[in-house]
Amino acid sequence: MPDIPNTPDRPTTLRHLVAGEWVDGEGAEAYSTDPAHPDRAVAVYRTAGKTLLDQAVTAAQAAQPDWSAQGLIQRGLVLRRAAALLADRAEEIALLMTREEGKTLPESRAEVGASVETLYYHASRARAADGATFPSAHPEEIIRTLRRPLGTVAAITPWNFPLQIPAWKIAPALLWGNAVIWKPASDTVAVAAAFARVLADAGVPAGVLNLLLAPGSVGAALVAREEIAGVTFTGSVTVGRSIQAAAVPRGAKVQMELGGHNAAIVLPDADPAAAAADLVAGAMGSTGQKCTGTRRIIAVAEAYDALVPELKSRIEALVVGDGLADGVGIGPLVSNKARQEVESAVEQALSEGAQVLARADAGPASGPASGPASGSASDGSCYYPPTLLAGHPGLTICHEEVFGPVTTLVRAADLDEAIRIANGTRFGLTAAVFTCDERAVRRCVEELDAGLVKANAPTTGSELHAPFGGLRDSSFPAPREQNGDSGAEFFTWSKTAYLRTGTPARSRS
Repeated sequence: MPDIPNTPDRPTTLRHLVAGEWVDGEGAEAYSTDPAHPDRAVAVYRTAGKTLLDQAVTAAQAAQPDWSAQGLIQRGLVLRRAAALLADRAEEIALLMTREEGKTLPESRAEVGASVETLYYHASRARAADGATFPSAHPEEIIRTLRRPLGTVAAITPWNFPLQIPAWKIAPALLWGNAVIWKPASDTVAVAAAFARVLADAGVPAGVLNLLLAPGSVGAALVAREEIAGVTFTGSVTVGRSIQAAAVPRGAKVQMELGGHNAAIVLPDADPAAAAADLVAGAMGSTGQKCTGTRRIIAVAEAYDALVPELKSRIEALVVGDGLADGVGIGPLVSNKARQEVESAVEQALSEGAQVLARADAGPASGPASGPASGSASDGSCYYPPTLLAGHPGLTICHEEVFGPVTTLVRAADLDEAIRIANGTRFGLTAAVFTCDERAVRRCVEELDAGLVKANAPTTGSELHAPFGGLRDSSFPAPREQNGDSGAEFFTWSKTAYLRTGTPARSRS
């Protein structure tokens, strides 16, 4: 068993939620830590293994029919109660999120608030039309559609939005009558347990929601189970494709968001100061740990030279530190391993000819920035300085996703070249264009290979009532997340009924 890091407070002991009971795991002891203080444990638990997985699947299969039979409106009322409970516990969970994931407290509060709204939104969908009617050639026939739940679904969620992404997935899954087995990322297990408790306390019946705190091997075993009728996943391309290979051949539904390498095009007519503010927010917000983060800034012609001082001043003014501290705008990365990956990618870019245009101070653990990166990646620090690179489209960092506060500025001669550069990766999640030219906006909307295109706004951010998802290696061809109709389409099977009035039997005398 690993040694639990020293901590001034006793770490929370977590358990798994299986069949309505909070139970200990049968596996190795594990813990999550505070990335602002990597020597401090936030939570400790014993991992789930095959025994708990078997119990969770059995419990979900047994509980799902009764949950479905409760009806859409009653299930919506449970989600409404969950929204109210989450709102009551908002500050407690926001503090926990900052301690365990590292994002700043304002960012955590915003995520909790958005998750509350997600629950209310899907709760309200319980009173929307759940089918459609069609005319029939037969005068005494009605044709209507109806929805039936998939059954038992698996939700596998990441650490970067440990509450909001699970809410996007679990709320519609429950609303439409499914049972859920949820395996969250190991870095943010305490937030996951807090959300599972909210749902259980709101009245989600025993066995309908099961929480397994476990390594990736258990997630792989989960999606391979024949009983799992659907899998909703957010994470890496590699893991996503392995889920696809395990689930799709047996006919299970799969919904995946697999990251991005998002580009923002800036045309010369855009105001450089306004564009720079949105670009820095998109690239550096949440310490760059967003799948929708701005990885490449493509400046067209003279826009390049106008942008550089605006970007430089904003990035160098960013304050890096503990997300609980006042005035901090950029927290640590989620782990030292994550920091090493970012540092390695930047060092490779510099070796390939990139140059550092701007860099903030690195944060309290590493001291002032100097050289390719500040501090030593082996010192346990999770801080990395927000960095702007100048480069060219051939850099590795302009093709491989780097999950941290780093973006690369690239020059393009015209909009044609900018669109070619933007589309020059295997990803296609989000993109943005900054311009006052309506024709240029329309071209970008049509020609950029991205599932979400924004004009004069950051590549990050989306509305929960609009469909969200990517193209290419950023996704899988399936109904999108967030939007209520898309959620219904993914988490149900649609049936069509032809209903004619019967002819009564003749009476016999």
